[in-house]
Amino acid sequence: MPSVFLASRNPILFGCGVSKQTGEKLKEFGCKKVLVVHDKGVKEAGIVDKILGYIHKAGIETVCFDKVLPDPPDYICEEAGALGVAEKVDGVVAIGGGSSLDTGKAAKVLLTNPPPISRYYLKHEDLVPDESNMKPIIVIPTTAGTGSEATPGGVITDTKNNCKQNVPCATNLGIVDPELTLGLPQSVTVTTAVDALCHCVEAYTSKEANQISDVIAKEAISLIGRNLRKVIKDGSDLKAREGVQLAATLAGLSIMGPFCNIPHEIGLMLGMIFHLPHGIACGITLPEALQYLAPAIPDRIKTVAQLLGADIPENAGSEEIGQIAYTTVRNLYDDIGMPKLKDLVKSKEELAAAVPQIMDYSPFHFSARPVNAEDVLAILEKAYEA
Repeated sequence: MPSVFLASRNPILFGCGVSKQTGEKLKEFGCKKVLVVHDKGVKEAGIVDKILGYIHKAGIETVCFDKVLPDPPDYICEEAGALGVAEKVDGVVAIGGGSSLDTGKAAKVLLTNPPPISRYYLKHEDLVPDESNMKPIIVIPTTAGTGSEATPGGVITDTKNNCKQNVPCATNLGIVDPELTLGLPQSVTVTTAVDALCHCVEAYTSKEANQISDVIAKEAISLIGRNLRKVIKDGSDLKAREGVQLAATLAGLSIMGPFCNIPHEIGLMLGMIFHLPHGIACGITLPEALQYLAPAIPDRIKTVAQLLGADIPENAGSEEIGQIAYTTVRNLYDDIGMPKLKDLVKSKEELAAAVPQIMDYSPFHFSARPVNAEDVLAILEKAYEA
């Protein structure tokens, strides 16, 4: 087993009520005026004004950027960065779901590095942003799923090539306050929690999984298994909210080294083609992916299913393990109201037409079992029939 683990550069402050420390933490970074990045929904929920109050109480000025869009497009990131430059800010605070956090990360890069943001896509032929004089960023997630507070980069939409790109940018501090997820709509809770589940399951089933990532991933899977149904049943259950939020952060940490595999490799392009929420696009094939991987890594698939509450016979073979894992996740999805692929895409023919684009975009380097176009089609067709 490889022993490579990419330690996170992102310090994290976790716990109920910790968002009250936002202003003081900005003062510790020496900030006088910060760019606050958020979407209109978080503003309407009253969360932004609450955080602004903590910042202003510390004597720090703010300028707000509220034009964040889902799967943040490159031009929105550039607009946010340009506002920060024009206002001469010396820091960034990003509040919201993954799209807001990733927009904030991209804006941080552009405060001290010239646009366009495409110059800094994480590809060999592109530039690495100069970090020597970057301004600090604090990210404050209001959903429990993306784990962006734990990962050293932002995922944005390359509108020229209609695909997702990574921009390297670590956060200086993640402030993770489960209280901010109270009142989150059930649909958003489901979408983001399924994304978190994919992160930790994919880390644990990656061919690059290692001893450190295994410990983190298994705890994240267990937390979701114990708490997600409770959150869906009662959104005001703060203890369960805290469990899912901790799982999301741990899941983000767990992919640092193993990275993601089949569900995300399929889901990233699936979401782009059919305009699906990220967590839904990735999670929609998780049950099928586990069943597909069972012949290659039966013990790991067995562990995943058990952590999610399944009983598996001691002498079960890989086929039985795969079926139980599949059923376990499908039952979880039914209980939490996970959308079905057949309700999101018109036909199997549309899915088949998407396979070449998925294969062009996704190398499936981290899958514990080789994946070809026929395998992707079979996974999608089975998911469609579920």
